[in-house]
Amino acid sequence: MRKVVVTVTGFGLAQLLLAGPAAGPADAHGALTNPLSRAAACGVGENAALRACKAAVAASAPGALAEWDDLRVPGVAGRDREMIPDGRLCSAGLARFAGLDLPRTDWPATKLAAGAAYTFKYRATIPHKGTFRMYVTKDGYDPARPLTWSKLEREPFLRVTDPRLVAGAYTMKGRLPSGKTGRHVVYTVWQNSETPDTYYSCSDVVFAASGADGSGGSDGAGGGAQATEADAPARETNSAPGAGSAPVAEAASRPAAESGGGGVRLMAGAAVALLACAAGAVLLARRSTRRA
Repeated sequence: MRKVVVTVTGFGLAQLLLAGPAAGPADAHGALTNPLSRAAACGVGENAALRACKAAVAASAPGALAEWDDLRVPGVAGRDREMIPDGRLCSAGLARFAGLDLPRTDWPATKLAAGAAYTFKYRATIPHKGTFRMYVTKDGYDPARPLTWSKLEREPFLRVTDPRLVAGAYTMKGRLPSGKTGRHVVYTVWQNSETPDTYYSCSDVVFAASGADGSGGSDGAGGGAQATEADAPARETNSAPGAGSAPVAEAASRPAAESGGGGVRLMAGAAVALLACAAGAVLLARRSTRRA
């Protein structure tokens, strides 16, 4: 009887596609991915080559940004302005994440339409109940200067309690602040109600006028295009923090930290197709063996 050996490489590839990146340390809990937060942008590896991320890693504790979903402070209990010091809002005052506070004009940013409907997503590696509050910087915000509480609007533009967990991310539909243009920061506070922890994150964004073509941010779309200096390195002229603005360029993919977007659906579809091919190959092998 002839022995037929079939090497099914598609199955192994499918496993890799479905597995995706590591979700983070077991004691971590989440980070904002739409719009993309600094911690998620620099912590998942996809943007590691960006100058801002390199600087953030160098200024933080070794390995800290690998724990991109563990930026939390216990016992705040709503006293955010008292507990989180000025100039250290993005690190939540945690020395090991100090690199996230660097005043720079070239942080990876999300392009948004001011005043548009938007679907916010907060990647959850361990779910918790709680309330999200999202603030935006005031008009005249200067990204080359440290972020302070006085630079944020006093009231949040969005407040959501216990949002739905969809495909590994808290999904919150709301409306972006109107009247904003240029670079800003969306500052997210997630106060847990079943643990003593509060989480903080800074998402750099670039606002276009409401309804501007190509600005993204439509309801249900999950977010605008990511801006990254990696797409246009030849146009960069400054590497010092705050020395110059990185160009806003359309990136082709979502951050690896985000689990609910179209990229994952595409990978899952490819994985299913590969599994089907693998199953077909095994079936043909069995038939060939029986005929032999």
